[in-house]
Amino acid sequence: MAADLTGTYLTLDDGRPAVRFSRTYDHPVARVWHFVTDTGELAHWFPSRAEIELRPGGTIRFSGDPHMEDSTGRVIAVDEPRHLSFEWGGDELHFDLEALDEKRTRFTLTNVLSAADTAARNGAGWEVCLAALDARARGEQAESRPWQDLYEAYVDAGIPSGAPVPGTE
Repeated sequence: MAADLTGTYLTLDDGRPAVRFSRTYDHPVARVWHFVTDTGELAHWFPSRAEIELRPGGTIRFSGDPHMEDSTGRVIAVDEPRHLSFEWGGDELHFDLEALDEKRTRFTLTNVLSAADTAARNGAGWEVCLAALDARARGEQAESRPWQDLYEAYVDAGIPSGAPVPGTE
């Protein structure tokens, strides 16, 4: 059975490669903002523990990922409750929230990649993470999604691949 892929590979106007995901949540924008900025909420879906100093130039501390060293990043921009972007491991993550009405929010995650060959790997990883966020937003327990199947589906779809996969070297 083929995996349903929700990410899109694209080249930004400035020429950088990226993968983008969009979701609609039945929550007001303030609640979705909490999902993407609160350390306790991030623990339910983000791949590393992330402690964010929520201001432009602020520090983000990443820890707890068994496949990566603890590290820090820098907050690029904050426009509460509509936008957060920060650096992470050479990439940039952009979270954009748009209130569709008082109870619904469009969430868009854009992972600006440091190298195009990371697109399939990161796309598969975000599929797993966002499935957990989707479940959290519904008040359900997340079901485990097989990363390898998603990765193979991205490769089969022609998304750039070939970057090392942490934890498999």
